[in-house]
Amino acid sequence: MQPHATSMSKPARRVTISDMADALGLTKSTVSRAMNGYTDISPATQLRVKRMAEQMNYQPLSHAQAIKTGRTRALGFVLQLSDHDAHRPFLAEFLAGLSAGASDEGYTLTVASADSDATLFDTFRSLRRDGKADGFVLPRAMVRDPRVALLREMDVPFVLYGRQDDPKGCSWFDIRGEDAIHEAVLHLAELGHSRIAFINGGTKYSYARLRHQGFVSGMAEAGLDVDPDLVIENKVTLAEGQAAAATLLEAAAPPTAIVCAVDRVALGVYRAAAQRGLSIGSDLSVTGYDGIEDGTHVHPALTTFAVDNRDAGARLAKLLIRRLRGEDPETLRETASAQFINRGSTGPRHDKCRNNISMGGKQ
Repeated sequence: MQPHATSMSKPARRVTISDMADALGLTKSTVSRAMNGYTDISPATQLRVKRMAEQMNYQPLSHAQAIKTGRTRALGFVLQLSDHDAHRPFLAEFLAGLSAGASDEGYTLTVASADSDATLFDTFRSLRRDGKADGFVLPRAMVRDPRVALLREMDVPFVLYGRQDDPKGCSWFDIRGEDAIHEAVLHLAELGHSRIAFINGGTKYSYARLRHQGFVSGMAEAGLDVDPDLVIENKVTLAEGQAAAATLLEAAAPPTAIVCAVDRVALGVYRAAAQRGLSIGSDLSVTGYDGIEDGTHVHPALTTFAVDNRDAGARLAKLLIRRLRGEDPETLRETASAQFINRGSTGPRHDKCRNNISMGGKQ
């Protein structure tokens, strides 16, 4: 009598690195390094190994990999809640890009927060100590960046969203904000403006110095002199933009156009202009930078330079993974352009701004 067949069967044996190596005729070490993207393995061999892994349905044990390599295949990102716009609306797009870029390479993203500068360092140390991040993406590079100093000291890989004056050992992705501000000046000069003011962003950040350089170079190319009285630094919020614009518009010879390093400051300029009976786009031209959604809801909509934050996040994730795989950090530096969005907040020069102020338009 034949035994009854059973529907129960033994689970398929898990495919191992040894199985892969035998099938490919390679050493286990070569297969392992190819799977982890090490640069000493040729791209052709890496592709061959990864195709075989798909054919054999090879699934690495993440815990075993972490023990063997000391890596958890996780990227770290620490949100600084003390920043003036830590909950900025474009953060969601940036994090989505980071997560997608990590996932494409088989990594995960660990997000933590620090509620003060004092706790920031402890957060980095704890994520590294607890094996929750192999390296870090650092948003908004600073001129003297204490995060860079700490991670250099800890010998932990990192990439910056922004550039550094001391570039040794630094990788980064950045948007060329200086080019955008330069273009904004030329745009206004072509419209006939010659008294062009500049309200810069936070001077502790690297972007502010670069955007200031862009303003100066744009004025030089347009054949215009920079009036120091029309340049205001270190303004990042709507209220600060409003106050800075009030100072500019109450000058004896006010500007007819204002270039702003960040959109929120530009929206503050709208308020200051409204208080003085000035119409944006006709009496006073304004440009911003960031491309935040709020700029589409004012009237007229803000002329600005938009940044693809999702793409920035994805590119930073991939740069950090390449650094983790052993590439020279100083070869991992990329930049991109912001997109000019020409809306209604700029127009031909009109002298109502000056006339209105001189006739008592400050009430």
